[in-house]
Amino acid sequence: MYMLLKEGKKRVLTLSYDDGVIQDRRLIEIMNKHGLKGTFNINGGLFSGEDETYSNPKKRRLKLSDAKELYIGSGHEIAIHGLTHKFMERLSKTEMLKETIEDRLCLEKNFGGIVRGMAYPFGTWNDELVAVLDTCGIVYSRTTRSTESFDFPKNWLTLNPTCHHNNPRLMELAENFLKEGRYSHSRMFYLWGHAYEFDDKDNWNIIEEFAEYMGGHENIWYATNIEIYNYVKAYESLVFSADCTTVHNPSSIDVWGDVCGEAVCIKAGETVKIK
Repeated sequence: MYMLLKEGKKRVLTLSYDDGVIQDRRLIEIMNKHGLKGTFNINGGLFSGEDETYSNPKKRRLKLSDAKELYIGSGHEIAIHGLTHKFMERLSKTEMLKETIEDRLCLEKNFGGIVRGMAYPFGTWNDELVAVLDTCGIVYSRTTRSTESFDFPKNWLTLNPTCHHNNPRLMELAENFLKEGRYSHSRMFYLWGHAYEFDDKDNWNIIEEFAEYMGGHENIWYATNIEIYNYVKAYESLVFSADCTTVHNPSSIDVWGDVCGEAVCIKAGETVKIK
């Protein structure tokens, strides 16, 4: 049995954008218009002051009140990005812990829910930082090392994206992602960036064209980072009989598998015969 995605699909698309900036408003409008979903990585210690004006719109961080209005109920995920956006791998272990757990506490207090995801500030990390994230209950963290591939990560705490939105091969990669091969396996397209870059380069057309091209496909699951993580872990938790004809799903998430070319759903808590 091979892993299929939600509702038996073979494609999942997710976006990841950093820093909590005012350009996220326009980005979310574009994403919602085309049914895309993603994750916004926020520095809880760097919101603009409530009495400040947005005098430099290109890179201005949101006020906390505006961030709540924008993200809460949007259908997108909030994840941490380090409390104050430091090069975290250069810090002492105590400082790493502080940057991680205080950011998580801030976001959970202000946005609700349980925050379990992260993007590395500046995309940099080391083994000690990875261990700290695990201790703090962070289950995945995105790097900035583009792979130009559609593979799922082997280590979710060093999650490499497919590409940045300024990659000159973006639309070529999008086209390749949609192609169906005879034996094509489940694939993930992971796009990342900073929304202020669209203002800096005056190239909002890039994300608008990408969203229009990638949106609205019945064979794509549009998901946040944590939704993908939770699904893959649920699939990996399946328990098979010794002869591989019976499978049990101990998780709370319905999962799908490809059995001899047929999509089979193993519902949460269910035990089924697959052969």
